[in-house]
Amino acid sequence: MALLNENIRYLRKNKGWTQQELADKIGIKRSLVGAYEEGRAEPSAQKLLKFAEILYVTVDDLIGLNLKEHSPGSPHFKVLAITVDENEKENIELVPQKAAAGYLNGYADPEYIKELPRFKLPFLPSNGSYRAFEITGDSMLPLVSGTVIIGQYVEQLVDIKDGKTYILVTKNEGVVFKRVFNYLKDKGKLFLTSDNMQYTPFEIDPEDVMEVWLAKAYISVEFPDPSDQKSNQDVTKLAAMVMNLQEDVQRLKTRDI
Repeated sequence: MALLNENIRYLRKNKGWTQQELADKIGIKRSLVGAYEEGRAEPSAQKLLKFAEILYVTVDDLIGLNLKEHSPGSPHFKVLAITVDENEKENIELVPQKAAAGYLNGYADPEYIKELPRFKLPFLPSNGSYRAFEITGDSMLPLVSGTVIIGQYVEQLVDIKDGKTYILVTKNEGVVFKRVFNYLKDKGKLFLTSDNMQYTPFEIDPEDVMEVWLAKAYISVEFPDPSDQKSNQDVTKLAAMVMNLQEDVQRLKTRDI
């Protein structure tokens, strides 16, 4: 737990709380908060769960991640705001279509996250944080508008896997559900495609991305239409073709120079 004391101090100061204010929220003495922050004592498992709940982080991140490096301005995302149930287990918060615009401003605000509907899915692995997003439009057929996508939180853009589907919370495009290709190393971009090939693929800059959620499951009141399966073919080939065309154009421009 070498990082625990630094994380408690960092998160407390980041929220603008004094040691006494944090102690009151946890239900312990101020001197004990000081001892935790200075590394002179370690909280019990029960107290760790309480710290995680109050500071809106997971226990794993609190004890094993340098959260200061995961703050705004770093190449990582912000500390994730979560809610927990009476048993200290994380909830799955639902972002309905009508709340998507508000989520762009409130995604990092614990008070906003508290107001979202929440539920449980017992079959999901317990080693991740999950959020649900109601999608709109037909760009990802056969998943229709109104489908709820359950996403697992992705901490770093470098962890995005080519061809997987993700929910991305972005500054310019809003909340989007796309198949993503990771060209950060070669081109400094993410390449987003739709399974419905009537939609044009596009690129986004990493600075535009505020959150990423790997699609793990979906909930829908409509069953997929087999006739829509054609639009789900050769997505990877399409992405490669577009990138090759871009490279050809760039080579032609260089040759002209």
